[in-house]
Amino acid sequence: MSIRYWMLVVSCLFLKVSITCGQTEVLNLKNDSLNAAIIKDYQDNVALMEKQRIADSVRKAELEYQMSRLRTTDNLQKDDLLRQLQAIDQKENERIVAKKARIDSLRITARGYPVTGVLKDTLFFIYAKIGAATPNERAGNISRKIRQLYNNDFLKYDSILVVSSENTRDIVYGELIIMSVSENDAIWYGKQIDTLAGRFTGAIKDSIEKARKENSFLKLLLRVGLVLLVISIVWLLLWATGKGYGRFLKFVDSFRERLFLDLSYKDYTILTAAQEISVTLFLVRLLRWVIYVLVLYISLPIVFSIFPFSRTWANALFHLIWSPFRGVLTAVWDFLPNLFSIVVIYFVMKYVVRFVKYLFHEIENGKLKINGFHPDWALPTYSIVRFLLYAFMFVMIFPYLPGSNSNIFKGVSVFIGVLFSLGSSSAIANMVAGLVITYMRPFKIGDRIKIADVTGDVIEKTLLVTRIRTIKNEVITIPNSSVLTGNTTNYSSEASEQGLIIHTTVTIGYDVPWKDVHQALIEAAQKTAMVLKEPAPFVLQVSLEDFYVVYQLNAYTREAGKQALIYSELHQNIQDVFFGHGIEILSPHYRAARDGNMTSIPAAYLPKDYKAPRFNIDIEKT
Repeated sequence: MSIRYWMLVVSCLFLKVSITCGQTEVLNLKNDSLNAAIIKDYQDNVALMEKQRIADSVRKAELEYQMSRLRTTDNLQKDDLLRQLQAIDQKENERIVAKKARIDSLRITARGYPVTGVLKDTLFFIYAKIGAATPNERAGNISRKIRQLYNNDFLKYDSILVVSSENTRDIVYGELIIMSVSENDAIWYGKQIDTLAGRFTGAIKDSIEKARKENSFLKLLLRVGLVLLVISIVWLLLWATGKGYGRFLKFVDSFRERLFLDLSYKDYTILTAAQEISVTLFLVRLLRWVIYVLVLYISLPIVFSIFPFSRTWANALFHLIWSPFRGVLTAVWDFLPNLFSIVVIYFVMKYVVRFVKYLFHEIENGKLKINGFHPDWALPTYSIVRFLLYAFMFVMIFPYLPGSNSNIFKGVSVFIGVLFSLGSSSAIANMVAGLVITYMRPFKIGDRIKIADVTGDVIEKTLLVTRIRTIKNEVITIPNSSVLTGNTTNYSSEASEQGLIIHTTVTIGYDVPWKDVHQALIEAAQKTAMVLKEPAPFVLQVSLEDFYVVYQLNAYTREAGKQALIYSELHQNIQDVFFGHGIEILSPHYRAARDGNMTSIPAAYLPKDYKAPRFNIDIEKT
């Protein structure tokens, strides 16, 4: 791999670290603005208290001076002055208590300004101002003076002392006042002012001493050596990885016929040998790049952490990857109680659904009977109840889902709901129609029905559609909304008990006696298979037309699904019987010119000696 490539990778990582640091600085600026507002509010209150304290101090000095001037016999005046001094002391105590309470409330939200050492390490924080100097200005001045002491080649650590003044403790080195520790500083830290001043002095000394040790020439040589060692180890790891990858490729090429065989199940080949080799090489290449990135990512923070000035880069680079992982792990850990609640709700609802399913199966099998509830309603009702139970379960689980309260989650939910409502209006109409049809019970699976001009057997009923198989084995899908809005004829609902009446009509001329026609039709019905003897077939004369009579034959059958066969056989029998009785099936409209013409009855039904009649001509003599 070329040096230019790795320089590019390192440059990208540096750029990423710089961007991250820049984003952190922007965030810190925002936090500093908020922190400054909180501290400023506190400082305004402290300024008022300080004015009152100064006035009380002046008044106290006057009273003490007056007491020193009194004679021993002026007891009344002395008592009055003592009461005034006690009142001033009481006000001072109340002032300190109020200041402590105010600071205690600010500790939760307010953030101090860090005092940093030469190595950019934070020594302590400044929260309060002194005079016109704000906490931020104080922290900056103290940090600058610490670096000034570090640059003093003749610095004596024992000369950094704490000097007491009227209201502060000053940390000084010769003529240089490094910082002043006030009463407010002590209250912020919850310590005595002398104790806090000693602590700050020790932190300053330790910081300077540590920085000098870290920046010594021997330390510099040691760090350079460590950097070279890390680079050597990284190069060695990268070289070993590349060598191992090359040897693996040679190994695969040498033993590919032994290692890779077609992965098959019965007659189906899941992966061929060539595909297995491609997948293996892809995974090995991916592993090689993962090793490269991992080695580089681990080595860069190590190199950065060797030098003091770049240690912040190491932390930024480490948190660049670790922070997302830590966030994921923290989110998973925080989600575990909610996950346990979701699992409990799911299993409780699962067994409730099982119990409901058992009840409806008992109803369907006729073991459990409920007045007014038909057994064929059991499974559809169970489907509806199960849907409602699962919907209720989702409502209960929803608050426990991660991000359920976020605006994005709510927006996506609303968007999906709008899409569903706009795109599924016809589907919802069919679902509602399917529910209505289920409880109307106009037909069931296996019934022979007629919907509009479609006749066939019901093979499937769903919430959306009804499927019918015609006698031609055509499967027709009809939307439930069309079924609900149209008329449905059910041939099977009464056929098993009372029988289905099949009917057909013939038209016979007035020259044939109606009794003969009735007898012939009934005889034809009785000869037809699948036609019931009881109730007996019957004939209706439905109309008397101008040239013929319309006879309707009615017969009972229990085979509603075989109407086509029954009608076909019935029509055959009608022809046979009529022709056997010498009845012609015709409907004369004008006149019957029979002389000299053959009859319309087939020859098989005529006598062997049958001859067409001659023409009769009558001549009237005048």
